[in-house]
Amino acid sequence: MTTTADGRTIQLSRDDEDARYAARIDGALVGEADVVLSPGLVVFTHTIIDAAFEGQGIGTALVRFALDDVRASGALALPYCPFVRSFVKRHADEYGDLVYRPPAGAAEGF
Repeated sequence: MTTTADGRTIQLSRDDEDARYAARIDGALVGEADVVLSPGLVVFTHTIIDAAFEGQGIGTALVRFALDDVRASGALALPYCPFVRSFVKRHADEYGDLVYRPPAGAAEGF
């Protein structure tokens, strides 16, 4: 069970219909990590936590849950979202291998 810093239970889920990972407390949506899904790749585009719940560890729990789910699916993650990118850098020993990296010599940009 995952809880906030003040002891409330966080319900974490993957919401494929809305292309996001969600965090809820008592059924209310308090955070989400928006994604773009494609075969073998999950692109994290934006993470937001309700201001009333900031500093409670919800973002960390949500991103950890999402990255663990990506790993379990066999996909790779592309963290465009600054929060997810920062989390992966801080936890490179756990999640660094999960990040998509373009092949050497691949063209960048469009």
